[in-house]
Amino acid sequence: MLAHPAGTAYQLFAWGKAVEQAYGFRRVYLLAEDSGKVCGVFPLIDFRVPLLRKRLISLPYCDAGGILADSDAVAHALLDEALVSAREKGSDCLIRSVCPLSFAGNNQTEKVRMVLELPESSERLLAGLKSKLRSQIKKPVRDGLTVSMGTGELVPGFYQIFAENMRDLGSPVHSRRWIEAIVEMYGERIRVALVHTPDGTPAAAGILLLHSTTVTIPWASSLRRFNRLNPNMLLYWTFLAFAADNGFKRFDFGRSTPGEGTWLFKQQWGAVPQRLFWYEPKAAGEESSPIKEMEPTGPSKNRQLAAALWSRLPEAGANWLGPRIRKYISL
Repeated sequence: MLAHPAGTAYQLFAWGKAVEQAYGFRRVYLLAEDSGKVCGVFPLIDFRVPLLRKRLISLPYCDAGGILADSDAVAHALLDEALVSAREKGSDCLIRSVCPLSFAGNNQTEKVRMVLELPESSERLLAGLKSKLRSQIKKPVRDGLTVSMGTGELVPGFYQIFAENMRDLGSPVHSRRWIEAIVEMYGERIRVALVHTPDGTPAAAGILLLHSTTVTIPWASSLRRFNRLNPNMLLYWTFLAFAADNGFKRFDFGRSTPGEGTWLFKQQWGAVPQRLFWYEPKAAGEESSPIKEMEPTGPSKNRQLAAALWSRLPEAGANWLGPRIRKYISL
């Protein structure tokens, strides 16, 4: 999975292990071998929501999982085996991939991931940015903000910011146990960063996952009351500089909807959109149906109302209830 050119950090065994440890959903990883050599892998999670139909998902809680294979024939064989397993379990199958799978049906999302090709150093990266963006990067440092990078020791600070930010956005937060499991399972392939104001108050935080050539940022949060200090700009620059200076070739900013605010934020760094491919494949003879996510992907009055109500919850209440709901939202 590290050597495959289309591989992502999510497809490493660490992600599935963290899902199993934190939330109790079982891993169903399919491997294809040729003469004793692995030639394909299909990471899946047996995702079960009470009172709803079961699903084999590749993968939950992220943009992309999907099949990694040396050929279309191997990929097709892995998908066939997954559909057999799904049918035996009475489950649907849902694939989120960075690669098109022509034999899996029609792509059912317009989402993209924003990816930046990195130069060989942070110095060259900085020089290639527009002057306004360079000023926004330097301003937090001039104003006395500091940033630290580490791993597990920064989880408490990260989670404090993450939980408050998710509540303010009106969205249930993942459990702290989930974040701790991710950090534990990825080991040396993860970095946590924390930005502090001049008086030492945590203002922004993020997590970076390291693949062989590509780094991915699954979560980044900043607190609204510190927006004037631009801690988010310093956070992203810290990750980008780290990636460029450590020989990584690409920076994956994560999922966005073209034209929306997060898309524009990522585009300003030079990131370009790459389509995501989401499928709900069916075995021969089964009737196709559209993907139905527990978390809607587009704006709606009901969703906006739910988010507004959630953002008014006391933080302690949101942090207690949020993880109990978030576990069952696969996206």
